Amino acid sequence: MNIIEAIILGIVQGLTEFLPISSTAHLTITGKFLNLISETNPERWTAFIAVIQLGTLISVLIYFWKELILILKNFLEENWFNRVKLSQQTIDSKLGWYLIVATIPVVVIGLLFKDFIEGIFTKNLFVIGFSLIFLAIILAIAEKVGKFSRTKENLNWIDALVIGIAQALALIPGSSRSGTTITAGLFLGLNRETAARFSFLMSIPAISASGLLQFYQSLSFIDENGFIAMIVATIISAIVGYLSIEFLLRYLKSKSTWIFIIYRIAVGIIIIFLALFGIIKP
Repeated sequence: MNIIEAIILGIVQGLTEFLPISSTAHLTITGKFLNLISETNPERWTAFIAVIQLGTLISVLIYFWKELILILKNFLEENWFNRVKLSQQTIDSKLGWYLIVATIPVVVIGLLFKDFIEGIFTKNLFVIGFSLIFLAIILAIAEKVGKFSRTKENLNWIDALVIGIAQALALIPGSSRSGTTITAGLFLGLNRETAARFSFLMSIPAISASGLLQFYQSLSFIDENGFIAMIVATIISAIVGYLSIEFLLRYLKSKSTWIFIIYRIAVGIIIIFLALFGIIKP
């Protein structure tokens, strides 16, 4: 992988990690176009994706740093230093608990199906194409039935668990972490901006765990050039990811997710067409 390819992949990761259109799908199709995915060792590609996600993790930490400090401060204060009954805790302290609950499903499922997730099946373009289309349909239903009336003050344990399970479903390539979690939030009646903000916050533990683990595991087979390319891609993804967060939160304050639904269906159809006719190897 050269520097130009690393920059391209960093831009793709930053643009698609937070928009509900699947970063894995876009990175995989880009990787196949650039002939960067090895069929004999697909784990290397999975590791690369996980590591450059650390760039988008940095963008979340920077964008939400004030909110994260409040959550951590109140969580520690009300649960350790000056214990308060859960029902009487501030929303920021409760958010700390909700983020923990929401992270449990993806950790459990990720560990149980680690080998399968890293295997060649999850790089298959047919899987990615159909996942893009299927989630688009589910998101469309959520847009039709959602009440969009609940804010973060209305979040509860059930919401956190349901959205956490939805995040675990994003381990299927093409689903999209933000796509599945925002969709679940809309079904639960959250307004679009609240669903997106909680989705971004709950991505922090999952991206941190997978990215750092994969980075450690990838050290054994990444040479100096590969390491430099990975660093470049990570930095670019951090910059572009920050801009993507800013865009989506502004966008969802007044607009629906229909543009992403249509986009997902179109891209899914194109991917299936390309794979079906052998234009790109599935």
